Amino acid sequence: MASQAPVAVVTGASRGAGRGIALALGAHGYTVYVSGRSEADGDSDLPGTIHTTAREVSAAGGHGIAVACDHADDAQVAALFAQVKAEQGRLDLLVNNACAIPDELVQPGGFWEKPLSMLRILDVGMRSHYVASWHAVPLMLPQGSGLIVNTSSFGGHCYMHGPAYGAGKAAVDKMAHDMAVELRPHGIAAVSLWMGLLRTERTERALSDPELAKHYAHLLDTMETPQLSGHVIHALTQDPQRMERSGRVWIGAELALEYGIRDAGGRQPPSHRPMLGDPTVFGSAVIQ
Repeated sequence: MASQAPVAVVTGASRGAGRGIALALGAHGYTVYVSGRSEADGDSDLPGTIHTTAREVSAAGGHGIAVACDHADDAQVAALFAQVKAEQGRLDLLVNNACAIPDELVQPGGFWEKPLSMLRILDVGMRSHYVASWHAVPLMLPQGSGLIVNTSSFGGHCYMHGPAYGAGKAAVDKMAHDMAVELRPHGIAAVSLWMGLLRTERTERALSDPELAKHYAHLLDTMETPQLSGHVIHALTQDPQRMERSGRVWIGAELALEYGIRDAGGRQPPSHRPMLGDPTVFGSAVIQ
């Protein structure tokens, strides 16, 4: 039966940013399709499954629906959106978050010293965002509204974790800009959201290393919960100026301040703009 609540798809939501975003949307009453590969504990070396996230979304006040989906497989992605269409008949929000994070990402060494499998971050990341958006837009067109959010980072602007990571983030930023040009006549917005340093399961594991924890100690108080991004995304969906914001890169912490959103414990995480640079600004020319 179709939901009367807003309908969202959050990709890569077994854990990390995707899980936090899904939980925040659940707290705002969304029906959230939680996609990812982890169906059972042990499927990943990090905790979290799509089924656990879906249950948590429902417990938060929404309706969580877990869908097993490897976003490297186009057929599985097509099946995900076919299910949304069959069950809901619409889609209001797509959060493109699925991303393959190679173990070698933060290891020392030049890109030529790391395996070519680093490029998985472009397959499940840049490419998978495009594929999911391709399927999502036809579900948004009938109502003449919708929002696509690519989760990204300052790595699209400054050197961060090497060229594979940087290229992937820069690509999804530009993708949101270019999609927005074509979606504008249809009332659908597309943005890229730069998240700060997130307190995720992966981060917690890294911080269990005393040396690494010492290295990042000065940043601990500035870390964001993944839920903050979800609350910001919800605020974007409600923003009457949403279409004016479309096609741009936004810093999540700055939008949180503008929208009056605080993180856990009433904290207001700072923007890292002074340290890492301004959001990318794309040209306004349109060449058909």
